[in-house]
Amino acid sequence: MLDIAQELDRWMRDGRDFAVATVVTVGGSAPRPPGAALAVDTDGTVIGSVSGGCVEGAVYDLCVQALQDGEPVRERFGYSDEDAFAVGLTCGGVIDVLVTPVHAGDPLFTVGLAAAARGEAVALARVVRGPAELLGRGLLVRPDGSYQSGLDGRPELERTAAAQARALLDVGRTGSVELSEDGSHCPGGLTLFVESSVPAPRMIVFGAVDFAAALVRAGKFLGYRVTVCDARPVFATRSRFPDADEIVVDWPHRYLRHTATDERTVLCVLTHDAKFDIPLLAEALRLHVAFVGAMGSRRTHEDRNRRLREVGLSERELARLRSPIGLDLGGRTPEETALSIAAEIVAVRNGGSGVPLTGSAAPIHRDRDKLVLGVS
Repeated sequence: MLDIAQELDRWMRDGRDFAVATVVTVGGSAPRPPGAALAVDTDGTVIGSVSGGCVEGAVYDLCVQALQDGEPVRERFGYSDEDAFAVGLTCGGVIDVLVTPVHAGDPLFTVGLAAAARGEAVALARVVRGPAELLGRGLLVRPDGSYQSGLDGRPELERTAAAQARALLDVGRTGSVELSEDGSHCPGGLTLFVESSVPAPRMIVFGAVDFAAALVRAGKFLGYRVTVCDARPVFATRSRFPDADEIVVDWPHRYLRHTATDERTVLCVLTHDAKFDIPLLAEALRLHVAFVGAMGSRRTHEDRNRRLREVGLSERELARLRSPIGLDLGGRTPEETALSIAAEIVAVRNGGSGVPLTGSAAPIHRDRDKLVLGVS
C-alpha cells in the first residue's frame, strides 16, 4: 500500500474513498513482492498493480465489492494445473492479497499515507489473519517507537505489534509477523503484515565526468537519492548534472567521511585518478554500505589494489570492491556504461548472477528477505 502512497495521499486530500489491495504473501515465481498494491476509487479509477497483469481484473472486482459492502477480504491467487487459463498466476506463483476499504479522513491511513508520501520513515502494520473483526485493522509506527493504533483498544497487542513493526522499520523491511491475540509470540494466533516506508537509499557518484551524468539518470530511475561529488568546481555544476539531487564540491574522501551512509548506500567511484581514488576507497571499503564500485581498466584495478594494500586495507576489505565496475554488456557510450553499472548494482542488491535468463535453471524471482536490502 505504501508503494503507491503519493497517489493515495492525493486521493485522501481530495476526499475520495477507495479500496486498496495489497500483496501480503508470495510463493513461487510471483511477479510482484509483498507490499505491492492496487487501488480503486469510487469512480473506478485504478492505480498500482499486484501481479503485472495476471489477476488484475479479479482484484479490481474485489476492490469494487469492498467499496460497496465496506468489508475487508483476503484472497489467494495461484496457478491451476487443471485450468491454466483460469484466474490465476500462470507463471507458477501464488499470492495472497488483502483488500481493505478506506474512507477519506480515516485517521490511521491519512497520517500514514501523508508521512510516506513525504518520504518519512513509517511502518503500517495490519492484521491479515486472525479474528474477523480485526482483519485489515492495524497501527502506524514511527522510528522512535511511538504509534497510532486502530486495534480497538487492546493495549498488550498494540505494544507487541508496535515493537515488532518497529523492528522491521529499523531495517527497512516489509514482511509478516506472527502474534497471539494477547500480544505474546504464538505462531498461528494472529498475523500482522508490516509495510515499511523509508527514505530513498543514497547513490553517491564520485567524479563529475560524462559517464557520471548518465549514471545519475540511471540512479534516479532506480529510485536512489543521487549525490555527485567532485573536488573540481568547474566540473561539479548544476548545468552538467541537472538530474542530481545534490552536487557537492569537496575532496571525495573528506565528504564521505562526514556524510551519512547506511547499509543501502551505493558508492560509485568514477574519478579514475589515484589521488582521489585511493583515499576515497580506503574510507569506502571500511563502511557498512551495499555496494562499492570503481571505474578503470584491469591494469588500473591491479595498481589500485596494490596502493590500497600499502595504505593498510585487508584482503577481506579489498574483496568488497567491484572493479572494473559494471557488467560485461559490450557497451562503450556513457549511457551504455551507466546501464552496465546499474545492472550490476541491481544484481548485487538482489542476489542475481548477471547471466542471461535464457538457458539458466536458476529461479527468476528470489527470496528477497535473504538478500542485501536495497530499494523496495
